[in-house]
Amino acid sequence: MVDVLVASRNRKKLAELHRVLDTAGVSGLTLRSLDDVAPFDEAPETGATFEENALAKARDAFRATGVAAVADDSGLEVDALNGMPGVLSARWGGTHGDDGANTALLLAQLRDVPDERRGAAFVSACALVFGTADAPEEVVVRGVWRGAITRAPRGGGGFGYDPVFLPEDSDRTAAELTPAEKDAASHRGRALAQLVPALRALAG
Repeated sequence: MVDVLVASRNRKKLAELHRVLDTAGVSGLTLRSLDDVAPFDEAPETGATFEENALAKARDAFRATGVAAVADDSGLEVDALNGMPGVLSARWGGTHGDDGANTALLLAQLRDVPDERRGAAFVSACALVFGTADAPEEVVVRGVWRGAITRAPRGGGGFGYDPVFLPEDSDRTAAELTPAEKDAASHRGRALAQLVPALRALAG
């Protein structure tokens, strides 16, 4: 078995990669999270793009542990807000990871925006860093999931902005989808699927 470190403490992200690998029939990998390794200095997310942040997190994890590392940075880009909150999605409401505050602020900002202008996209950049310390290999991919912002939260699944994100061609928000349905369509699912060939090679 080959260890792969998912550079996150979010167990839902770990489970998501597990499901993507299972669906693709990839075995031989043991997924770990940051909770499973000794603490190390994690660089702040100061990149201007999702790709920069994902790659920085994966590089930090690989350098600190020597284990192949996967990291993602994702967020919501709202058309009427010129692509914001973007890389600031997790701390839009002022406190990092406060989903309720982030969602409440977003809905308040869009209160007067008509339905036809509430378009948005979830974006995920995923980075994989592996190989040797002196010559690491890096793979960076991007997944995009288009939709629109609802006027009120719906559904108890998912996390983040899922309850207010209505995917294209769907009458259910991301928080109303099953995990399997979300994996098949979501930004992170799409990005992780692009990493499968590299992860399959890593598994040997």
